[in-house]
Amino acid sequence: MSSLAGAGFAVFILVLFAGIYLSLFGLPGTVVIFLDVLIYAAVTGFGHVGWKVLIPLLLFAVAAETVDYILENPRAREASSRPGPLRAALAGSIIGMCILTPFLWGAGIWLGFFLGGVAGLLIAEAFRQFKLKSPYQASARVFWAMIGRKTTKGAFCVIMIFVALSNIYS
Repeated sequence: MSSLAGAGFAVFILVLFAGIYLSLFGLPGTVVIFLDVLIYAAVTGFGHVGWKVLIPLLLFAVAAETVDYILENPRAREASSRPGPLRAALAGSIIGMCILTPFLWGAGIWLGFFLGGVAGLLIAEAFRQFKLKSPYQASARVFWAMIGRKTTKGAFCVIMIFVALSNIYS
């Protein structure tokens, strides 16, 4: 592998991580992952990743965004614009990777990044809710629906990454 190909593959992997991270904040991370795999497939001549992989990934992306839209609660206040939840999710992702990688190796990197990010976001949002006065706090139902929505969308991201990388490395 040439140095240019190695750098391209490193960018490919970093964009996959960005897709998971974006999905934690209600942004279209599954679309980013799909487009990343599509561009990788096109650049490599569809050698490892062909249309038999890209079509299911597109269906996963559409399903994830549809589920995200259906589960969206207009009363839930998203915390994506403040730096606290962003940092908490990133710190949780790094800690999750460090914890799960020795046990699950490659899968531990991706699962740890996702699960740690969700945990960091959950903790940051819980602290934010505790600081609010009672009338302004989200109900437990709204709070857990928000976490469930993020977990569902992130699970789609992780599945998409496993499908793509298993075809690239096989």
